Amino acid sequence: MGILTQALQLILSLSILVVLHELGHFIPAKYFKTRVEKFYLFFDPWFSIFKYKKGDTEYGIGWLPLGGYVKISGMIDESMDKEQMKLPPQEWEFRAKPAWQRLIIMCGGVTVNAILGILIYAMVLFCWGEEYLPTKNATFGVACDTLAYQMGLRDGDKILSVDNKPVESIDRVFGEVLINKAKSIQAERNGQNINIDVTDDDLSEMITGKYHLVEARYPLEILSVTSGKSAAEAGIKVGDRIISVSNINTPFKQDVTKVLLNNKNLKVDIAVLRGKDTIRTKVNVSEMGTIGVGINTDFSKFFKTQTLHYTFIESFPAGIHKAHETFDNYLKQFKVIFTVKGASKELGGFMSIGKAYSTTWDWQSFWSFTAFLSIVLAIMNILPIPALDGGHVMFLLYEVITGRKPNEKVMEYAQYAGMILLLALLLFANGNDVVRLFTK
Repeated sequence: MGILTQALQLILSLSILVVLHELGHFIPAKYFKTRVEKFYLFFDPWFSIFKYKKGDTEYGIGWLPLGGYVKISGMIDESMDKEQMKLPPQEWEFRAKPAWQRLIIMCGGVTVNAILGILIYAMVLFCWGEEYLPTKNATFGVACDTLAYQMGLRDGDKILSVDNKPVESIDRVFGEVLINKAKSIQAERNGQNINIDVTDDDLSEMITGKYHLVEARYPLEILSVTSGKSAAEAGIKVGDRIISVSNINTPFKQDVTKVLLNNKNLKVDIAVLRGKDTIRTKVNVSEMGTIGVGINTDFSKFFKTQTLHYTFIESFPAGIHKAHETFDNYLKQFKVIFTVKGASKELGGFMSIGKAYSTTWDWQSFWSFTAFLSIVLAIMNILPIPALDGGHVMFLLYEVITGRKPNEKVMEYAQYAGMILLLALLLFANGNDVVRLFTK
C-alpha cells in the first residue's frame, strides 16, 4: 500500500501542477485572441483516454503521464506541425501576434508555477506552522551513520556549525554540507571543540543517497504495539522505554536499532523502563531486525523544539522566503551535479520523485512537496533549452532586442535538438532508477 500511496500522490501532484502550468499559457493566449487547438493533461501519442471539443479547443487526458501541453496555432512546438507554418500567418495565430504578447504567453506557465509554489508554501505555513529541532537543543548529541563515522564524527558529538556557519536545524546539517560543498564541520565532543574535514570523496558518497550523515539521538519510547507480534507477546506496553537489548545498554533509539539488527532471528533479553520500574523480558527478533512496535518520533517529548506560527497575512512573506530558499538550494544542486564526482549517476526520474512522498497520506507532507515541485518546474522550464518555455523566451528576447524574427528553419532545428536533449535526459534519469532498482 505504501508504494501505491506514493504513486497516487505523485500523479495528483503532477496533475495539479501540469494543468495550472498549461493554464498559465492558455489564459493569456485566449486573452490576446490566439487560437489554442489542444489543452491536454498528459501526452496523447496515437490515442487519448478522454477528449471533448469546445469552440476551437480540444480538451483531453492523454495516456502517457509525462506532463501535458497546450497546442497554440502558428507556433513551432513539440507537435512540429510544419505544414501549418508553410501557410501565410493568420490573425489568430501565435506568430501573427506582437513579440511582447508572445513573450507574455510563453512566460505564463513558469509564472504560474512560481506563484503557485509561493501560495502553497504560504498555506502550509499558515495551517501547520513550522516545527523543527534547533541544533543547539539536540542535548543528547547526534547519531552517526558509517560515512559520518568515517569522516571523524562520533555518536554523542554536538554539531556547532558547518564551515563555521551556524546551522539552525539539526535536519539541515546534511543539506548544508552537500549543497554548499562544505569543507568542514565543527562539533563539540566531551567539552572540546573539534573540526571535521569534509573531502570531495565524502561529498561523492553523500550524493548517492545511502547516507543521512547525522540525526538527533533520542530515547526509544513505545508509541504502539502490534498485536500478535513478539513485543506484544512479551508484555511490552505503550509508553515503555527500551533501555537495554541483549544485556547491552541502549539509551537511545539508534542504539536499540543497531543491536536488534545484529540479532536477527534470535531471542534477546530486553529491559524497559515503565514509570520508575525496570521490567525485563525476552523477545524474538524478526528477520528484519524488528519486534513489532511503533516508535514515538515526536521530538517535543524529548527536546525543546521550536515552532513558528504564522497569521494569514504573515504566511505570505514566509511563503516567499520559503520559495526563494527552495529556488536557491535547487540552483546549488545543479552546481553539485556538474562538479561532484559521480553525482550525475544519482540523477533520478519518476521513481525517485515518487519515493520522496510519504508512504502514508500526509497532507502537510504532500502539499510541501508539491510546492517544492512547483518551484522546480518553474526553474526547469525557464532554462534556455529549445523545446522548453525558456527556449521560446530566448528567441523572443532576441526578437524584442534586435527587432528581427529568428529564422524559422533555425527555430525548427533548435526545437528538434532540444527535444532530443530532453528525451536523452529523461531516458538517462529514469534509466538510473531502473538500474538502482535491480542493483539495490
